[in-house]
Amino acid sequence: MAILQEPPRTGVGETAAPPPRARTARRRLRLPTVLVLVVLAVLIVLPAAMVLLAAFSVDVPRPGNITWDLTLGNFGVFTDPQTLTAFGNSMVIGVVSTALACLIGGSLAFLAARSDIPVPRFVYLVGLMPIFLPSYVGALAWSMLGSPNAGLLNIAQADLGLSLPLDMYSVPGMIVVFAMYYSPYTFLLVHGAMSMMSPDLEEAARVHGATSRRMLGLVSFPLATPALIGSAMLTFILVFENFPVAQVLGTPGGVDTLPTLIFRLLNTSPSRGNESAAIAVVLVAVVLLATWLQQRMLAKRSFTTVTGKGVRQKKVALGRARIPVFATVLGFFFLSIVLPVLALVTVAGQSSPYLTSLTQLAEPGGLDFSSFSDVLVSSSFQEAAWHSLVVSVFAASAGVVLAFLCGYLVYRTRSTGRSLVEGISMIPLALPAVVLGMGLLWTWLVMPVPLYGTLAVLVIAFLAVQSPQGFRGVASSILATDRDLEDSAVMLGASRARAVTSVTVPLMKVGLLSTFLLLLMLSMRELTVPLFLYTSDTEILSIAIYDAFENGGALREAAAMSVIYTAFMFVLSYIPRRLAR
Repeated sequence: MAILQEPPRTGVGETAAPPPRARTARRRLRLPTVLVLVVLAVLIVLPAAMVLLAAFSVDVPRPGNITWDLTLGNFGVFTDPQTLTAFGNSMVIGVVSTALACLIGGSLAFLAARSDIPVPRFVYLVGLMPIFLPSYVGALAWSMLGSPNAGLLNIAQADLGLSLPLDMYSVPGMIVVFAMYYSPYTFLLVHGAMSMMSPDLEEAARVHGATSRRMLGLVSFPLATPALIGSAMLTFILVFENFPVAQVLGTPGGVDTLPTLIFRLLNTSPSRGNESAAIAVVLVAVVLLATWLQQRMLAKRSFTTVTGKGVRQKKVALGRARIPVFATVLGFFFLSIVLPVLALVTVAGQSSPYLTSLTQLAEPGGLDFSSFSDVLVSSSFQEAAWHSLVVSVFAASAGVVLAFLCGYLVYRTRSTGRSLVEGISMIPLALPAVVLGMGLLWTWLVMPVPLYGTLAVLVIAFLAVQSPQGFRGVASSILATDRDLEDSAVMLGASRARAVTSVTVPLMKVGLLSTFLLLLMLSMRELTVPLFLYTSDTEILSIAIYDAFENGGALREAAAMSVIYTAFMFVLSYIPRRLAR
């Protein structure tokens, strides 16, 4: 008979020391955690601290000149009417764009998931496609369509004898562009919620005599509240901190927002970096307030709709509105994708920079698409495309490795600092790109490492700004992978590192590859952060398009590069869907 022995006692109130093996394992975990925290601190915490220091300091951080003379005088910039106007514009554009984007995205999600609309798969594609067209490319296209003096739509109106002037260089123009290109965020979240929604409550409403419209208003859409609120807050934050669209459409019309004001103050001569940092701190405060409001609105409320029963949802009949609603969907598809791409192709092909009538395009020699071949063989385009490819591949690869290390420490170990690793990884969600870009500029000017002016600093910048997306992408794969398989390898004699590389990583290869492709796409799209860090020797494709557009004489080249860039992004976006099959 086996004899059960009590664990050794060390006295009243004392606990036995952990076994030597546990102490050794804990010591082994401590070093990787410290190293990861140091990397995250350099990538994220230090740039954020630089912005904070500059906001409360007399001088901006410079090499060999970091002073601790603190002051609140920098916040006096908010007494300037220009700053207050920019803040008001940002709030109005953010709130109205968010409401319109949620209306568009939520409606398309309902039509694709719950209605009997014709061709629901096409409707799903319409709701998703604007996310693959970078918002600043959409803004460039709409500036070519709706410029008050030379916009293609205004020229077309003049040809038809109409006088309905369209001015996209205005607050309403910016709101429309933001709403179109940020509606997919609401579409994705609401479509997922409505697809998984149990129809029991809807059936109960129908049994008690509710019409379809009343049932949707009282049951279906309220149950999708978390998705609506979450997407609304995400959209508001993205719009509020957006720099490229505001710069392309707002600056020509004299419409300032906080991001464009920060950028202009930083680039004035002499630079007003301290005041721009003070505005950046307020920008971050608004983002944090929006996040807190989201959590407050969803607290202590239950929205459980997915149960263990297998159920089949009943499609809502649109009746006579079926065809008109589908026509409206086609109209949105035309405005958000077809018309902007046609505008880019037209501007890239027009032989004369001065277009007074669209009939000129039909004349012999009116269209000349040699700009595409000129761009493709241009050494500057090839160099920018090569830089984009190199920076994006390295940033995505390093981002996946860093995200895996962070995710493993957080979800597979009991390391003391694992919660800190997760918290720091998610900080860039609360830091607008224009703020992080400013902090990264000062950090790598001050750091005693000669990286500023190289492609390496752009890789580091992309690593910092995309760490939340990388962490969440890899974390979901780690949580979906059974730990027992890795532990079994360790029990059979493999080291923990060998078990991770031979068992865990191969099992996560689809998730890791998807995260790599996501980070690759985000790096190719990013404009705001590299705008602070690039030099003439490190120009990437997004910067090349932006510079060509800012130079009014290079509109054809900007349009041609935008079309090529958009085609590449569509191809790149197809790869994850192909892998998912």
